[in-house]
Amino acid sequence: MQIGAHVSSAGGISKSIDRGLEIGCEAIQIFGSSARTWAFKHPAEKEVAAFKERRAEAGMGAVFFHAIYLINLGSPNPELVEKGVQSLINYMTLAANIEADGVIFHPGSHKGQGYDQVAGQAVEAIKRVLDNSPEGPYLCLENMAGMGQHIGAKFEELGGILQAVDNPRLRICLDTQHSFAAGYDLTTIDGVEAMIAQFDEAIGADKLAAVHANDSKQLCGSGVDRHDNIGEGYIGEQGFACIMGNPAFKDVPFFLEVPGFEGDGPDQQNIDILKRIRQEVGL
Repeated sequence: MQIGAHVSSAGGISKSIDRGLEIGCEAIQIFGSSARTWAFKHPAEKEVAAFKERRAEAGMGAVFFHAIYLINLGSPNPELVEKGVQSLINYMTLAANIEADGVIFHPGSHKGQGYDQVAGQAVEAIKRVLDNSPEGPYLCLENMAGMGQHIGAKFEELGGILQAVDNPRLRICLDTQHSFAAGYDLTTIDGVEAMIAQFDEAIGADKLAAVHANDSKQLCGSGVDRHDNIGEGYIGEQGFACIMGNPAFKDVPFFLEVPGFEGDGPDQQNIDILKRIRQEVGL
């Protein structure tokens, strides 16, 4: 279990390695472009080489990209779906070029149409992404909190998409806060075991590629996506001990996406808390 965080790639992706090291990361998640625009420019070969060299020197573990926030494969607008497909292809190509482990993305919203109406559209879009991407990195659907009309708050929805796409490169990133908000109780050993049982039945535990480790500002079942620092939210340190002690997570990288105790994003204090919990549960 590698413990890391989402870190900035401003000024070049190679700079993200040292930013991760500064706060004690063993793995990192980054953006490959601005998260809130469609614009994408592939890094120069020199920058790609610098990233790979610095990663090797630092011994940095797993590297995942987080896709931009504009992607919505459930949109009723074909132009927006097409932009999302191309954005994911760009990110998957970049991930392959820098030898990253995968790309994590939000499946989007059905915009009131209902999951059943948009599932086929999302499946075909994902198939196109994978068919037009280099071999190597995983494409990872992230479970959602259930706010509004999100696709994928229920494991059955994610499992249905994976089954229909039928490609071993499609995996899942499990967000702890989103799971908690969607009604999965992560504060007890029994609760975590129940969640994993449902995940395994609907998706398959072997499809879990990464974890977004976030405490929750909102109660279990709230449906509200609000991350908190580890131990300051409703999951709490005891909840993370239950999560990290479950065998399903033993070999999966954890990435913090928290506000930070100083309000500047994931920090060493959050990293240190997770490392301490990992040691306490015997990993």
